[in-house]
Amino acid sequence: MTEENVVYIGNKPPMSYVLAVTTQFNGGAGEVILKARGKAISRAVDVAEIVRNRFIPETQIERILTGTEELPRKEGGTTNTSTIEIVLKK
Repeated sequence: MTEENVVYIGNKPPMSYVLAVTTQFNGGAGEVILKARGKAISRAVDVAEIVRNRFIPETQIERILTGTEELPRKEGGTTNTSTIEIVLKK
């Protein structure tokens, strides 16, 4: 697994990430990892489901990893943020 098969989910519309995932698969990637944290987690789930249901039906979710990251806060200190990693396999 290389870093180029990772799609980081942020604030763009879900279809931007769906395009990125389908491009990876069409380019020959066997698996693609969706990574998101915080409020973008639900968008990552949306992207995985849109890819599976509408674009590449043979895609399967191989595994889902959840975790917590400590991020620095603007006013000092740290805050815990949830993370998710969804591994899609074709």
